[in-house]
Amino acid sequence: MIGTLFRSEDVPAEDRFAYWRELVGRTRSPHDISSVHATDFRAELRLMEMGPVTVWPSSFLPARYRRSPQQVRRSDPETYHLTLLLDGELALDHAGRNSTFGPGDLHLVDSSRPYDLRSVDDGERRVVRGVGVDFPKALLPVPTHRIEQLLGRALSGREGTGALLTDFLVGLSRQAETLQPSEAPRLGTVVLDLISALCAQALDSEGALSPETRQHAMAERVRSFIRQNLHDPELAPPTIAAAHHISLSYLHRIFQQQGQGETVAALIRRQRLEGARRDLADPALRGSPIHSLAARWGLPRASDFTRAFRAAYGLAPKEYRLQALSERAKKPEPTSVRSRPGLLAVPHAG
Repeated sequence: MIGTLFRSEDVPAEDRFAYWRELVGRTRSPHDISSVHATDFRAELRLMEMGPVTVWPSSFLPARYRRSPQQVRRSDPETYHLTLLLDGELALDHAGRNSTFGPGDLHLVDSSRPYDLRSVDDGERRVVRGVGVDFPKALLPVPTHRIEQLLGRALSGREGTGALLTDFLVGLSRQAETLQPSEAPRLGTVVLDLISALCAQALDSEGALSPETRQHAMAERVRSFIRQNLHDPELAPPTIAAAHHISLSYLHRIFQQQGQGETVAALIRRQRLEGARRDLADPALRGSPIHSLAARWGLPRASDFTRAFRAAYGLAPKEYRLQALSERAKKPEPTSVRSRPGLLAVPHAG
């Protein structure tokens, strides 16, 4: 598991807002937090440290977050904060801009400048949900004077590189329970490369990125394309290269350098088998024929699927399904990992 989970329901109602302020205050640069819902505040946050990058999916009742010029002068961790908004509406005053954001928007904030970020509360206690990313400014390979053009602006997370970044951040949140701490630094590098590519795309200055960063971003585009098209039996390196307007040799070279020794074909095969394995272990799908589950993952030939599955997992699909469903029936439903007051150690992201 990556990250520490906080849920307000684990804290007495009268202490929830104070605890939330303390928690967020230790995660980000100093600022003030207020809310008209402070007496019955509800929030949830998972803090995921990935090397120098900190990712924190969160949801909370409408609140206001202000960093004053005095606070900037007193303490500046020299970080950028990127926010992906998934639900709710936010308004931001920052770097001379006044903007509003809705679901699917991204925006960037500089800790070296004051800001006023607030929920647009409709009076119905509508929860705001999103993913924040904190990282040192020095790690962004785009000149500071160019980044200033993006501060406080709405950047789309619904298309292009923004959509890739959105998918990756949402995926990190969903898979936090299964990801291993040893994977965190590499995942943080991917996050930073996608943010760099997003900024360069927004500035139309992709040439400012290093070849390595461009390769990382392209590799993630390819991985995202593969995840979305695993159902297609024709998915193969030539079709992937054509879809991304790159040569087949360049595609293989990217994966040789970025894929930790795994080829494109091996990645497709592994992800298809993993998808089929999850379906075989799902009680809700116990009535679905094995060959149909395999076909939905782009493996229409039953004999090929059985042979590949046995080679990967040591059991035939039918044997694996019986074993997995039997073991699952014996186990109680897992409970969520929850942090309790006094046990949560949150290092400062800056």
